[in-house]
Amino acid sequence: MNISYNWLKQYIDTDLTPEELSKALTSIGLETGGIEKVQTIKGGLEGLVIGEVLTCDEHPNSDHLHVTTVNVGAAEPLKIVCGAPNVAAGQKVVVATIGTVLYSGEESFTIKRSKIRGEESFGMICAEDEIGIGTSHDGIIVLPADAVVGTPAKEYYNVKDDYVLEVDITPNRVDAASHFGVARDLAAYLAANGLKGTLTKPSVDAFAVENHNLSVSVTVENSEACPRYAGVSIAGVTIKESPEWLQNYLKAIGLRPINNVVDITNFILHETGQPLHSFDADKIAGKQVIVKTLPEGTKFTTLDEAERSLSDKDLMICDANGGMCIAGVFGGLDSGVSDSTTNVFLESAYFNPVWVRKTARRHGLNTDSSFRFERGCDPNNNVYVLKRAALLIKELAGGTISSDIVDIYPTPIKPFEVDITFNKISSLIGKEIEKETIKKILHHLEIEIASETAEGMKLLVPTYRVDVQRDVDVIEDILRIYGYNNVLPGESVKSSISYSSKPDSHKLQNLISEQLTGCGFNEILNNSLTKAGYYETLSSFPAANLVMMMNPLSADLNAMRQTLLFGGLESVAYNVNRKNQDLKFYEFGNCYYFNAEKKAEGKPLAAYSEDMHLGLWLTGNKTAQSWVRADEKTSVFELKGYVLNILRRLGVNLQKLIVETETTNDLFAEALVIKTKQGKQLAIFGSIAKKQLKALDIDVPVFFADLNWNNLLVESTRNKVSFTEISKFPEVKRDLALLIDKNVSFAEIEKLANATEKNLLRKVQLFDVYEGKNLEAGKKSYAVSFTLQDDAKTLNDKQIDGIMQKLIKQFEEKLGAKLR
Repeated sequence: MNISYNWLKQYIDTDLTPEELSKALTSIGLETGGIEKVQTIKGGLEGLVIGEVLTCDEHPNSDHLHVTTVNVGAAEPLKIVCGAPNVAAGQKVVVATIGTVLYSGEESFTIKRSKIRGEESFGMICAEDEIGIGTSHDGIIVLPADAVVGTPAKEYYNVKDDYVLEVDITPNRVDAASHFGVARDLAAYLAANGLKGTLTKPSVDAFAVENHNLSVSVTVENSEACPRYAGVSIAGVTIKESPEWLQNYLKAIGLRPINNVVDITNFILHETGQPLHSFDADKIAGKQVIVKTLPEGTKFTTLDEAERSLSDKDLMICDANGGMCIAGVFGGLDSGVSDSTTNVFLESAYFNPVWVRKTARRHGLNTDSSFRFERGCDPNNNVYVLKRAALLIKELAGGTISSDIVDIYPTPIKPFEVDITFNKISSLIGKEIEKETIKKILHHLEIEIASETAEGMKLLVPTYRVDVQRDVDVIEDILRIYGYNNVLPGESVKSSISYSSKPDSHKLQNLISEQLTGCGFNEILNNSLTKAGYYETLSSFPAANLVMMMNPLSADLNAMRQTLLFGGLESVAYNVNRKNQDLKFYEFGNCYYFNAEKKAEGKPLAAYSEDMHLGLWLTGNKTAQSWVRADEKTSVFELKGYVLNILRRLGVNLQKLIVETETTNDLFAEALVIKTKQGKQLAIFGSIAKKQLKALDIDVPVFFADLNWNNLLVESTRNKVSFTEISKFPEVKRDLALLIDKNVSFAEIEKLANATEKNLLRKVQLFDVYEGKNLEAGKKSYAVSFTLQDDAKTLNDKQIDGIMQKLIKQFEEKLGAKLR
């Protein structure tokens, strides 16, 4: 938001320079992104002076040029060649001297000594469009006879220098989305810190109803959408150009002046933060204003000449014949102020922020008015703003105030009540601030202390502070005015904040992201909102555990996801449908759960939980066909490698984990689950069930891994990294070919082997699997390699044979294995 330095100083008496003002605003949370020097006329008319044409003769070598001498207040008059048809001796004119820079839009050129058709010229006599004070190029500017020769044009045209501060307003600080709002916040800071900064609010005491010749009745049919509506009539106005001071203020912040009445409503908007709307009172059919909704599909043409189809949830400002304005968003084409307007009805209202936001999004509109209404204007400021605007219209456009103020406010909105304790203030800020200092800051923030005890206070927060409704919000306000820099490192800080010994999740996420990206993965980021229909038939993620949206944007975004799977499958489907079929995706994201059994009275969030997960998706080819290799399809075993490498990178000891076949998860056709010995699941991976793929029109196999990030972080802290020297003694490998039942997995063999020989067995690897002829029915053959090593001595054959016989015995007894 642009804030004019000169405009701001109309409300606060301060000696701060623009740079100092910028630092002060940033310190209280109104971060200033930049400061730009601006002028009401580009270039500030620097180098231009008022001159008098002394002589004007025909150019000897041209039939349309003139050779003039012009007195500009210097020791000698200037000789200037001029091509304007209206130049004549005795005129007072505007002269650009040598070195002056003139602007035309974004382009500029410098006046230089030149020779035109053989005659020297030492300047230029200017037209309106050449110096930016108008658009005419019919001839040079001819000033009144009393213009003083030698006067800088900057002074003659009253060109003002200004500074525009680019203030980055956060969405919750709509109270500061105006010049007076910024001045009010700045005044609180200056006063609390003993600096000069008196706040002045423009007076409306002069407001008085002069007659009742232009009464307009107002009816509010929907008080939920429009809690307050106020209006007043001004008769006999004259629509014309705004005075220079008003145009200068609007131009400084990037607004184009239109006419005096419209400019006043724009001025008030940026002065107070309250949007206004001015209607041509003679166009209000039946002299009735009705605030209501219209039937679904009603056509309405807005100011941009676009015909829009209204929803029955769009609040409209109507007259006896129909809609005049989309409330709080955009005016109608035919009801606004025009050059022929003589009577004005001025509206100042408070519209429900939710209604305005939905209407603005529905029609794709984003206006200065909707921006403020969406975030919550001050409902108790409407009448003041109405009086302020009416007085300005009377001053700048003439006319009389010709009706009482209509103010429909059936249920006044009261200040927010907040209870706060001194202990909590000290606890959150981390420093003991004197009670009197706290109360002084609250006073300057216009937060009223309704009652006080030794422990705390009951506060009444003004309605314009829609962002301050909890004790922590008040504490934040106290701290920003007190000064974040006043809570210094090294002081004895009192705080209830505790620090976790858990590893840095963000750092480890970056670590794993780099690892996966290096392996050819692409990161995806899907919406946490998903379609509840995905979960209707699932038993592993029942629909009953969904966190449902109370006000969903659509049926496809009506619940919070329980698993990352479906978002990733949507991304897979999108790519596969566009012939991009070899895919590796990963995503970090939260999953959300609702458990009705955990509901507890007084704890509304007890039934809800969220966990961070990491999802991996693979589909298509592992390697593409080339002259050195054929296509090779990706597989679940490739996915397993990526999962295990993630666990290794996080420092998880794989030897202490349990790998089991997962048969109950209906997302997978086949899956393995990795757990700790305590039963806590770290990861599950496998091939996605065809039913789930078919639901998204995916006709290729997809492999998915779901890693519980929170559990992984906990498990990663259990293992300390250490090192040992490489053994001086050789390792020994022995292979066994085991004939086993088909339902026995390699994981069971590995687990049994490690349990049988804990000291010397270093590694168990599967290097061949065979099923087919020459084997008994229901059997398969595993070729397994066992690596043995002793760090203290070289193993001999007797020791090795003893270990292998012990292993064979265990495989035969517990797994029913036979040696081939």
